[in-house]
Amino acid sequence: MALSYWEYKTWFSDVDFTIVGSGITGLSCALELREIYPKAKILILERGAMPQGASTKNAGFACFGSVSELLADLKTHTEEELLNLVEMRVKGLETLRTRLGDAAIGFKKLGGYELFFQNQQELYATCLESVEYINRLLYPLFDEAIFSIKPNIQNFRNIKSQLLFNKEEGELDTGMMMRALVNSAHDNHIQILNNCKVESYEDLGSCVVLKTSQAEFKTRKLFIATNAFAGRLNIAQVKPARNQVLITKPIKDLKLTGTYHLDEGYTYFRTIDNRILLGGGRNLNLTGEQTDSFGTTSQIQQYLEGVLKGTILPGISLEIEHRWSGILGVGDQKHPVLKSLSDNVFCGVRLGGMGIAIGSQVGKKLADLSRH
Repeated sequence: MALSYWEYKTWFSDVDFTIVGSGITGLSCALELREIYPKAKILILERGAMPQGASTKNAGFACFGSVSELLADLKTHTEEELLNLVEMRVKGLETLRTRLGDAAIGFKKLGGYELFFQNQQELYATCLESVEYINRLLYPLFDEAIFSIKPNIQNFRNIKSQLLFNKEEGELDTGMMMRALVNSAHDNHIQILNNCKVESYEDLGSCVVLKTSQAEFKTRKLFIATNAFAGRLNIAQVKPARNQVLITKPIKDLKLTGTYHLDEGYTYFRTIDNRILLGGGRNLNLTGEQTDSFGTTSQIQQYLEGVLKGTILPGISLEIEHRWSGILGVGDQKHPVLKSLSDNVFCGVRLGGMGIAIGSQVGKKLADLSRH
């Protein structure tokens, strides 16, 4: 279908900056660009009716790594690299909260817990012994010890008697957060076009030519913020990783608070609206879940239901109301890929399952690449 003169003139002419992807990173990049260039024409392209990937499909954890996750990261990162990575996550959360306000995103700092299954004795012992070390490593960021050991007063079944508690961890409402980011973009005269898929692009030196499902047009600079789907635009350092999620119907007298991690962060749960939201389990089939196709599998959904009914709320009558999946962008390293692909094309991808925490900072750093 051919565009009218008015449509092309309004949306696709004289575009200064185009961002591909309207998730946390893309919207944050656009808002940062608006601060740097108050009069620029900024356009965000989104292939879905809503942001696709993980930004609207995550569990709403405002976290930056459990003890077991941080220890695992130290196998592939130096202490300095890990500290820089955690700092980026912490600053990203601060940026998100400052930009939108806690009320607008439903943020609550209730702390986060790490649980260990009874058959994880070696991991359990290693993590308990490492609490002091991790606290010391992160001290420059917090000026205090943030991890402590707590008893299993929640009476989780088949779980070790002691839990690790992170008092700095929080939770938020993912839908409220994304709505607030979109509203902020609109308030700052940033145009968002949904159902607009980027098919190809070419940097001509003086500009970038974009071919999309809606139109072909020119932009001065192009920013790719599609995270898990970066491979579709030939960015090879990112692999997709599907995470499956379920949520229960409301549960009477549900008293759990906080966020919870199991199995080195591969499994996680929280409460929301008197429900349990539980996700993860992709480590049961890492190869099969390395996909950018949405969907659920009986293997992982059965595992999640087993954790729900056998560990979290044993003996409680409950029903599953809804199931879904989100796609993470991961790789051999947890540090995001932030770089110039050519003179006028830049990318900020591979958020490593920490999009809520790190997305705002990646967006800021991505926008900063426009200065060079």
